[in-house]
Amino acid sequence: MGEQPVSRLLGLVGDVPAQGAQQGVPPYHTPVFIPAHPRYPGGGAAPHVDYELFKGPSGPPVPVAFTSLRGLVAALGPAQPWVAVSLGPFAEAIQQAGLPKVRLDPAVDPGGRRWRAEDLERAYGGEEGTR
Repeated sequence: MGEQPVSRLLGLVGDVPAQGAQQGVPPYHTPVFIPAHPRYPGGGAAPHVDYELFKGPSGPPVPVAFTSLRGLVAALGPAQPWVAVSLGPFAEAIQQAGLPKVRLDPAVDPGGRRWRAEDLERAYGGEEGTR
């Protein structure tokens, strides 16, 4: 019974046990909303999800997560594709991929590019093409 919980993504990201609670960090199983896109590679390859990374004014692109769907929509608009995941396994997968730490509820430039309904139709409505 005293075993430490581990990620359900063990087969994908390795045998890394979950860390204990940290000051200012939401609990491991907190649901978060991630800007993401389904990918259907064809040729018999399995579909998968690609997470959007955000480029700040300086530094490498960073993964982001929002603690509410309302926050994601307010920051990125109602047409933004997204997935909901648990914060702990997402952060572990990001770390294993060698990416910077996940930024929770980031401030987003209101003048930045946003997905529009026609972007979604073009990307996922059966036509070839992406945003």
